Amino acid sequence: MKGRQNTVESAVPERISSGIAGLDEILHGGYIAGRTYLLSGPPGGGKTTIGWHFLLAGPEAGDSSLFITFGESRSELLENASYSGFDAERVDFCDLSAPAELFEEVRSYDIFPASEVELEPMTARLIAAVGNAKPKRIFIDSMTALRYLYKDATDFRRQTHAFLRYVKQHGGIVLMTSEASPEAPDDDLRFLSDGVVQLAPSERARSLEVVKFRGSDYRVGKHTLRLGDRGAVVYPRLMPEQHSTDFTPSLLSWGVPALDAMTGGGIERGTVTLLTGPSGVGKTTIGAQFMKAAAERGERSAIYSFDERLVTLIERCESVNIPVTRMMASGMLSITPVEALRFSPDEFANMVRRDVEERGTRIVMIDSISGYRLSVSDQSLNERLHALCRYLANVGVTVLLVNELINIADFHITDVGITYLADNVIMLRYIESRNGGPAELGRIVAVLKKRLSDFEKSMRQFEVTSNGIVIGPPVDHLGGILGQAHDLSIVH
Repeated sequence: MKGRQNTVESAVPERISSGIAGLDEILHGGYIAGRTYLLSGPPGGGKTTIGWHFLLAGPEAGDSSLFITFGESRSELLENASYSGFDAERVDFCDLSAPAELFEEVRSYDIFPASEVELEPMTARLIAAVGNAKPKRIFIDSMTALRYLYKDATDFRRQTHAFLRYVKQHGGIVLMTSEASPEAPDDDLRFLSDGVVQLAPSERARSLEVVKFRGSDYRVGKHTLRLGDRGAVVYPRLMPEQHSTDFTPSLLSWGVPALDAMTGGGIERGTVTLLTGPSGVGKTTIGAQFMKAAAERGERSAIYSFDERLVTLIERCESVNIPVTRMMASGMLSITPVEALRFSPDEFANMVRRDVEERGTRIVMIDSISGYRLSVSDQSLNERLHALCRYLANVGVTVLLVNELINIADFHITDVGITYLADNVIMLRYIESRNGGPAELGRIVAVLKKRLSDFEKSMRQFEVTSNGIVIGPPVDHLGGILGQAHDLSIVH
């Protein structure tokens, strides 16, 4: 039948905001209208807080909202909501929690089970609440409390299914909660739901993961969830393939002619450069020098310092003719001290994204990889750093990674195996220098890798002086300086 394939057009489902920007991003726009979703997790995981955001986004969108509670009373919920700044008075309530007077009453049913006696009036109140409020958004907290009123799992599942169908017929979207446990799993609710959001605690931060979402794609993986005095904030996991910006390839100067000569004219925009060497050899200083040159071109840079206090870093740069105070005052540089044990990788990536997308940052330095490593597990370091660097490269941001080597005697590039990420590798190293007199500690710099162009293969001695970085001519008397370079081949 000619043209049959064009008679039906796929409709784009209406999206309903969760009220949390990060969660909407994970859900590719929000929940789908007219469906049922489950928040599953332990007590204290943030389910009710997420529910408040969902409900209060309703009045802002012109939708009515209904809170159905089986656990906390309306007065308790209003009091707790006020602590997070929620204007809960804009939400309708159906309070089915047990009243205090119930404890004083003696309720024994000799002929009928308690569920059959108590559920009928409760069902009537539910129907009345939905009919009166005509809500677009319904939040049920929690289905676990409701479960205990039914005589068996089959009855609970049948009645819950019927209620959810009733709500859908009236145009509402339902978000409900459940406290699953090995003794009382919520597999039946997961089956009945169109989507499931799993909440989980951890030592440093709560996490949120979408494990089911009918009719739409979503961002996979665990994402950081923070609860504070303004409610919930969700930090989506960074997916670099979802970000791309057209930019003009160009060479960026170091502002030091000798270093430009060593790197074939400079560093290409949108590449990742690894500055590697032992403590105190000058890695951060060379990185800051690159940002000094960027500021002179009118480009904004950002340093994320995991290892050093802000005042120390500023004083150190100022003492070697890198005017970071002036650069910061002009808006050409930001320096952010980062406490690795405080921030999750998702939060840090979100911080960097804001710098890039809202403030126009074009160069980012992470100082150092060892500090960043504390915010992630050893198993996910490469994965998280890969995602962050690839995102930055995709949007044309030039990245400097500072890598500190523990052993200053034997040559190797990194202790964490991330050289594959780097387009460029610059090695800094101590040497023993005599110059006809007592032994002194000197420094050398060499380029070990450059993907996009040729580079100088020689080594040069350098000094960090009050006038800046001074790099000498190539030297030919440093044979064997790399020692046992057993892993040098990985940079070719």
